[in-house]
Amino acid sequence: MRLRKILTGGLLILGAAALTGCSAGLKDSYQIEERIEGRVLPEEEALASAFASDLCVVTGDSPTDPEVTAEAAAVFDLDGRDVIYSKNAFERLYPASITKVMTALVAIKYGNLADEVTVTEDAVITESGATLAGIEPGDRLTLEQLLYGLLLPSGNDAGAAIAVHMSGSIEAFADLMNEEARKLGAVDTHFVNPHGLTDPEHYTTAYDLYLIFNEALKQPEFRKMTGTTSYTAVYRNGKGESVTKTWSGGNWYMTGERQEPDGLTVFGGKTGTTSAAGYCLIMASRDAQDHEYVSVVLKADSRPGLYDNMSNIISKIVK
Repeated sequence: MRLRKILTGGLLILGAAALTGCSAGLKDSYQIEERIEGRVLPEEEALASAFASDLCVVTGDSPTDPEVTAEAAAVFDLDGRDVIYSKNAFERLYPASITKVMTALVAIKYGNLADEVTVTEDAVITESGATLAGIEPGDRLTLEQLLYGLLLPSGNDAGAAIAVHMSGSIEAFADLMNEEARKLGAVDTHFVNPHGLTDPEHYTTAYDLYLIFNEALKQPEFRKMTGTTSYTAVYRNGKGESVTKTWSGGNWYMTGERQEPDGLTVFGGKTGTTSAAGYCLIMASRDAQDHEYVSVVLKADSRPGLYDNMSNIISKIVK
């Protein structure tokens, strides 16, 4: 399956024309057919919008690093639009709660953060080990508060409440997530829920997560939320009583449980863990010159191992 013709922003692509490391810099040759061969294409205009933007493009794996033991990992330079490191960037894997980056992106882009949301029974999550914000049916919170409950304690219940508020059902919101993914050129991604609990049809790749996270970072509210380590929400329950909850984030770099490599500061991110997905993390960091980077690790075998992998790959930024 080939891309016939795209014209957008002055960029014309004919047949299997070569893109480059990033379209703005016209760097290492990249055959777009290798990225999308045999896959269902989004609408041409959506593909054009993604690939005609200032994006990093993976052309292959980096030299083998035995210290990177996770199934997939990558580091992207948002300013120089270079791929600093890549391992299995196009392998389809379960994303666990990193899914919630897309949930937040859709809610921020298309929702009203001041909306009052009444939590429904859909937010009752009983799966063993599921992380929760602790909201209950009948609770009334703003969409903004729910997003903090989604991103900091990784509340699956908050994700369900957001989905029903935005689209009327979990399924309809997943359709909206998939539509957004297609617009971004995330052609190896398919969502069936807003929280990331395991499903055979719920998957993505390290590269697609970069596309999604990069888009989310363009939203000031997302930057604010993902850069927060603690948030207190005051809202009303179904009886009209005041409820106060404080939610904390779990990124060890941001909580001080793990130190970044010298010269780097982590300023946002999202963790995710299930038995099927392993331990996962996507995050944003900046160097001393305020250049920004997105890094992702998928399917590490333990939480300490996750941060060992992440420290290893982001250390390549400052080497």
